[in-house]
Amino acid sequence: APDQASAPPAIASQSGGCGVAGGRMTDTRRRVKVYTLNEDRQWDDRGTGHVSSCYVERLKGMSLLVRAESDGSLLLESKINPNTAYQKQQDTLIVWSEAENYDLALSFQEKAGCDEIWEKICQVQGKDPSVDITQDLVDESEEERFDDMSSPGLELPSCELSRLEEIAELVASSLPSPLRREKLALALENEGYIKKLLEIFHVCEDLENIEGLHHLYEIIKGIFLLNRTALFEVMFSEECIMDVIGCLEYDPSLSQSRKHREFLTKTAKFKEVIPISDPELKQKIHQTYRVQYIQDMVLPTPSVFEENMLSTLHSFIFFNKVEIVGMLQEDEKFLTDLFAQLTDEATDEEKRQELVNFLKEFCAFSQTLQPQNRDAFFKTLSNMGILPALEVILGMDDAQVRSAATDIFSYLVEYNPSMVREFVMQEAQQNDDDILLINLIIEHMICDTDPELGGAVLLMGLLRTLVDPENMLATANKTEKTEFLGFFYKHCMHVLTAPLLANTTEDKPSKDDFQTAQLLALILELLTFCVEHHTYHIKNYIINKDILRRVLVLMASKHAFLALCALRFKRKIIGLKDEFYNRYIMKSFLFEPVVKAFLNNGSRYNLMNSAIIEMFEFIRVEDIKSLTAHVIENYWKALEDVDYVQTFKGLKLRFEQQRERQDNPKLDSMRSILRNHRYRRDARTLEDEEEMWFNTDEDDMEDGEAVVPPSDKPKNDEDIMDPISKFMERKKLKESEEKEVLLKTNLSGRQSPSFKLSFSSGTKSNITSQSSASNLPGSPGSPGSPGSPGSPGSVSKSTSQMAAITTKGGLVGLVDYPDDDEEDDEDEDKEETLPLSKKAKLESS
Repeated sequence: APDQASAPPAIASQSGGCGVAGGRMTDTRRRVKVYTLNEDRQWDDRGTGHVSSCYVERLKGMSLLVRAESDGSLLLESKINPNTAYQKQQDTLIVWSEAENYDLALSFQEKAGCDEIWEKICQVQGKDPSVDITQDLVDESEEERFDDMSSPGLELPSCELSRLEEIAELVASSLPSPLRREKLALALENEGYIKKLLEIFHVCEDLENIEGLHHLYEIIKGIFLLNRTALFEVMFSEECIMDVIGCLEYDPSLSQSRKHREFLTKTAKFKEVIPISDPELKQKIHQTYRVQYIQDMVLPTPSVFEENMLSTLHSFIFFNKVEIVGMLQEDEKFLTDLFAQLTDEATDEEKRQELVNFLKEFCAFSQTLQPQNRDAFFKTLSNMGILPALEVILGMDDAQVRSAATDIFSYLVEYNPSMVREFVMQEAQQNDDDILLINLIIEHMICDTDPELGGAVLLMGLLRTLVDPENMLATANKTEKTEFLGFFYKHCMHVLTAPLLANTTEDKPSKDDFQTAQLLALILELLTFCVEHHTYHIKNYIINKDILRRVLVLMASKHAFLALCALRFKRKIIGLKDEFYNRYIMKSFLFEPVVKAFLNNGSRYNLMNSAIIEMFEFIRVEDIKSLTAHVIENYWKALEDVDYVQTFKGLKLRFEQQRERQDNPKLDSMRSILRNHRYRRDARTLEDEEEMWFNTDEDDMEDGEAVVPPSDKPKNDEDIMDPISKFMERKKLKESEEKEVLLKTNLSGRQSPSFKLSFSSGTKSNITSQSSASNLPGSPGSPGSPGSPGSPGSVSKSTSQMAAITTKGGLVGLVDYPDDDEEDDEDEDKEETLPLSKKAKLESS
């Protein structure tokens, strides 16, 4: 493949394109944009700055330096290599390649600055500044190079019909060699050859000379592959572009010519939704559309070897779009008329659809702008009232108009979510909840008619961006997170959860079709995100509205993905180890739907089975005492026969250890004296807002913020499944027996027989060793100590491990429970040190 450095991509000239928001610098002569060519052969803007040339000691040579005008940081430091090919294009561009696949370009605001730097480059390389390219890096043999260098230039055959074949062969033979391509391009520029070729094209069409037309196709296609901006400016001019497209209709590989000109002149219609008064802008729009059409439809798909040879064409389109956006943005009358007609009730539906589609395309074009210009673009749209206009449009009946408006809204959210949040909080002061912009978005998500909910998925992603605290701003005088989340939970959350609450009034979902299940899964996904990121806002909402109980109704859905979404929601809540949540779960017996789903799943080894077991395993490993006791006291009978994993037996052991310590306070007090003190840092620190909330007096709380557990759900034996109901009859007898066995075991330092039988294999010892880890509920846990009671092995080994762990200050404990309750006592100590107001707040909750 030809070396890209030898045929560098050009960048289209920019009329005033180097300007940045915030005013012009005094030295505009040296003002440049830095571009690099990415892997997709598109130009990426690296920033705007001021260029200089000076000797850099580190690089041992004269170098080009570009410092950013925003903060003075170094955007570019490039040594002027004597062997690098630098190319000057369009009087304001310098393009070169630093490595095989690393192309750079400097776009100057003024021609004088470009000429000055070009002279410096030519001076270093010993070249005449009048040249447009300083080096010819070629890969051909020395013999070919000598032949080419011996001739001063390339002589083109006279442009006649009879010599078209000769011209086509010359163009084809020049393409493989970068040096010959350069000479061919210069010859075509200097002699006005392209216009002469297009005159012959008319003659061939009049004579219906198909052979001549086929030659012209090959010639014009070859000229495209020369990758020269100067040639493109001739070919894409108003007088030539349609003839160029005409030449490309006669592909010799096709049996019949294409009708591209007919499509562009008759089928494709240019609609001015708002009249454009600037003729230059109108011509630029026409040109860009036609060049884009050539790239996408007319030119054949380039081969691997030709791909890099069309990079200048991509650049031409790219910078045309940049210019169009800039010119439209500066036309205040145009934008004012656009938004006035968009929001005018008198505008007919067809016209409004055209206006919205134009605005959507306008926003899509803006993605090509560099960051500071994109800032100015969206600021202009915001000042023109784009968000109130979208609110009006989204409230209309036309589905196509609403769809386009949603796409525009997505551009705004992705660009600046804070701007959208600020608007919706302001409008909430004047408007009802029903017509708030976010609520309209939620309603469109809920009412999406697409069977696959494509639109709903997009809208859910936008909502997630809006409620994500990670992209919210915090300043000295206001916290966006506190303000916006307070607004969202007060005005919008009830709209989002309405389908969920409406569908879960009974013991199973009232509607369980696929589309409804998909929608509820999307809602649950967002609620799960809120549980993870919103702390006390979502906690108040879930507990006050009894949301978790309603969500767990969906465990009975026939759609496994929805049942798993409901389970994931509960798992996220349990993962927080928050005692507010835990008390709520216990009071409402919210493990019951999970246990029912587990038993209904039977012996099937599937995702549901694994996910439920993982939830109980988390409770066991993290030693969440309140939930452990609740599960064993209420559901042990249903779970005791599950022996293919040791999770439930491990939970039972945890429970028995807790009971034993409660019944033996003397052992517990001895243990507190002998224990080995360790300090543990809590991994999940409270967020600032949450700490503020805990420090706030009850009187200062806003409505709906107090955490009030729901009223107890009446526990009726008939509500519990049959395997569990029989358990209560045997409970007292079993407890006394187990207590007696445990007491004997702990006093003798040996393992209980039942424990030893449960974990007889070496592989299960990992589970038992973890089972001793102990935390206060609400704090993250740590893995259990290797010296936990119950590790398989001889009694002497087990006892020696215990003794080692309980050694402190020369004291050796004969009986101890390493790790089991150690962190409990530490956390109790920590609690005593809390400020009285905070402790009282926690206890009163």
